[in-house]
Amino acid sequence: MNNSLTQSARKLRLSGLLSSLELRLQEAQAHQLSHAQFLELVFQDELNVRQQRLIERHQKLASFRETKTLEDFQWSFNTAIKREQIYQLASGQFIRQRRDLLLIGPPGVGKSHLAQAIGQHAIKAGFLVLYRSIFDLVRELQAEASPAELDRRLARYLKPDLLIVDDMGLKSLPAKAGEVLLEIILRRYENRSTLMTSNRPIEEWGKLLNDAPAATAILDRFLHHAEVIQITGRSYRLNEAAARYHELKEDREKATSKNQPNQNQPLEKADRQKDTDKDKDPEAVNNKRRKQPKEPL
Repeated sequence: MNNSLTQSARKLRLSGLLSSLELRLQEAQAHQLSHAQFLELVFQDELNVRQQRLIERHQKLASFRETKTLEDFQWSFNTAIKREQIYQLASGQFIRQRRDLLLIGPPGVGKSHLAQAIGQHAIKAGFLVLYRSIFDLVRELQAEASPAELDRRLARYLKPDLLIVDDMGLKSLPAKAGEVLLEIILRRYENRSTLMTSNRPIEEWGKLLNDAPAATAILDRFLHHAEVIQITGRSYRLNEAAARYHELKEDREKATSKNQPNQNQPLEKADRQKDTDKDKDPEAVNNKRRKQPKEPL
């Protein structure tokens, strides 16, 4: 590969093409590819690299708490969760239709995992996603700032194709939190999709927000085009903690049993040990000799 070709690719910022160009040249010669076939391969290499970089940038901008996927979700632990339904949501169709989604259930049943996994799939499908806990959202929009800065902060929550608001219901929110959330829901209503998770039933949102009228208005808009998935079952985290506890308990029991002397030594082995000890005692050896019969002359 000549130097001029490399420099031209760098000037055009074709780093993806450049990284595979040497291999593609060898492949073209070995398989006698036409010019069109060769160009198609190197252009596709460049597009693949750019697509992967775009996904990585969008994942960083989404600010997920953890990297979660549907592939590592423990479907067998909670069979009440319908895998087909979740994968259908992960396809992004509800985002294209500008519909909303509410995952509701007790702590530990996998709501946050599923929400972030759906967000990851949405990014790969080309959507902009932003993940926030309800506490971070309220804290950021209630912080002191100039009107222009507040507008920029609010725009950050209005721009994404999918806004994920996690942890609703973990604890009561500060004063006027209902007004902040209401403004976001109102502005996104029928324009962008919102996914929320809640540990508490929607009947208690008025108490959580300390603002019953705001809670009513939020639910009126949010639930209008929303799919509600009620998740029940045991806590994944408590199950994992219990498994770790039993594992540690078994390890301690094994360690204790190894350090204890063997109380069930076979009698035959013990008798042989006694005989060996007697043979080492001179007096016992002499007594043994006297007891042996003398051979006739």
